[in-house]
Amino acid sequence: MSFRGEKYDGDLFGGSVNFTERGDSFDNESKTGRNASSKRTARQVELVDSEESPFQESGDKDRYLLTYSDLITLLLGLFIILYAISNVDNNKYKSVVAAFDNYFGNEKLITTLPEADLITGAKEKLSEELSKLIIQNNYSNSIQLEENERGITLHILENILFAPGKADLNDMSRSVLKKIADVIRKIPNDIRIEGFTDNTPINTSLYPSNWHLSSSRALNTAYYLIESEGISPEKVSVVGNGENKPIAGNDLPETRAKNRRVDIVILK
Repeated sequence: MSFRGEKYDGDLFGGSVNFTERGDSFDNESKTGRNASSKRTARQVELVDSEESPFQESGDKDRYLLTYSDLITLLLGLFIILYAISNVDNNKYKSVVAAFDNYFGNEKLITTLPEADLITGAKEKLSEELSKLIIQNNYSNSIQLEENERGITLHILENILFAPGKADLNDMSRSVLKKIADVIRKIPNDIRIEGFTDNTPINTSLYPSNWHLSSSRALNTAYYLIESEGISPEKVSVVGNGENKPIAGNDLPETRAKNRRVDIVILK
């Protein structure tokens, strides 16, 4: 038996194996894979470069400053407006409201602001004028001036206004009230007239109780100030307190006399 060399040229298992061709195919596939991978890497780098990065310097990174500056400007404008409207000019306010009334055809709209409270300077000036009135007319024993949280109060004792157990004004009481009216007539504040008695009971046909007597004294005082002295009735109110709310004890005649009074309260 002879063995010939051509029987083993790649055909041992019934087929030929071409090592050269297979090697070339593998090399080509490897090159193709490397080229595709290289292309994908380049594409990813390109995409990353095209995206905005917080670590990458760009002209758009300071855009928040525009929003911030707008916010600061709006806040500044708000504070200026708040400051401007904190001091309301009554006359200008009336003019503006009147203009809107005419424009909208509403002529009955209330255009007045509530009267302002007495500022410190005006209150001190009023107190000085009333104190001067008391001293110049020797009213120190009959009129007492008090300042408290309600405002300024003139305690006018019975002996200068009324006869005991009576509520009718006489010439002397009218003269006193006229001098007081000359001072308080020009102020815008509300005025409260309050009548008081001591704790001695009264029971007459005109005044069956201290409530009736104190109310009549306050009413007659207020009516005189309105009718004879030109005090606006819109600013005046009347209260009768009877023997309540004394300012002195009722044990002695001299202290009891201080409770029989009419108070003119200039309210804040």
